[in-house]
Amino acid sequence: MYMIVCPFLFLAGLIDAIGGGGGLISLPAYLLAGLPPHAAIATNKMSSTCGTMLATMRFIKNGLVNFKLALPGIAGAVIGSAVGANLSMSVDEKYMLYVMIALLPISALLVLNKKLFQDKGTDQVKPDLQMYLITALVSFLIGIYDGFYGPGTGTFLIIAFTIFARLNIKAANGQAKVINLVTNLTALSIFLVNGQAVLSLGLAAAACNMAGGYLGAGLVMKNGSKIVRPSILLVLVLLALKVTGVFG
Repeated sequence: MYMIVCPFLFLAGLIDAIGGGGGLISLPAYLLAGLPPHAAIATNKMSSTCGTMLATMRFIKNGLVNFKLALPGIAGAVIGSAVGANLSMSVDEKYMLYVMIALLPISALLVLNKKLFQDKGTDQVKPDLQMYLITALVSFLIGIYDGFYGPGTGTFLIIAFTIFARLNIKAANGQAKVINLVTNLTALSIFLVNGQAVLSLGLAAAACNMAGGYLGAGLVMKNGSKIVRPSILLVLVLLALKVTGVFG
């Protein structure tokens, strides 16, 4: 199990740092290792929370997080993620696996579609009532998705903040990191209370994920983004083969 999860989580951290979409590798890795759906989601939350926390601290240090704007988003994220996590726990493991297999390629298509990123906004965040409401609503809705499932949440938040809150990619990324950290922590707490996370595996995977992220962030790779798409597709194919074996 460790031999499957740890290398893939290292790769997920590397991919996430270079071009995003690490969750599309990390969650399937747990399923490939044999974890049931709820345990896979819960343990993935543990490892992804550590990586998101490091990234969030980096954005805060560089002054890219507007806490005034983040507050309504945090409130929406907590409520949404709690709803999503409890909804996930209420779905039978058998049906949850079908849902996960169906959502993975859809999430991948959205994450890999660069046309959805509109870097036309501003990095000078001047919150008004409309922006507060948009931030809260976006965080609530995507928080439900993250609590229920997860992969691609950071990317979906960035897309929503650039389109609806008129932020540029840099500012949207900073806000997204804070909201994603909150949704991860909220969902993880609920899964831990229900005894779903495999703690030892999650901690080992978190270390590998952070190591991959650290390496990816420091790489001076001219064409580093070219490994993102084939890596994600490879993992999805491996997962499809495993599912075919399970149900075939």
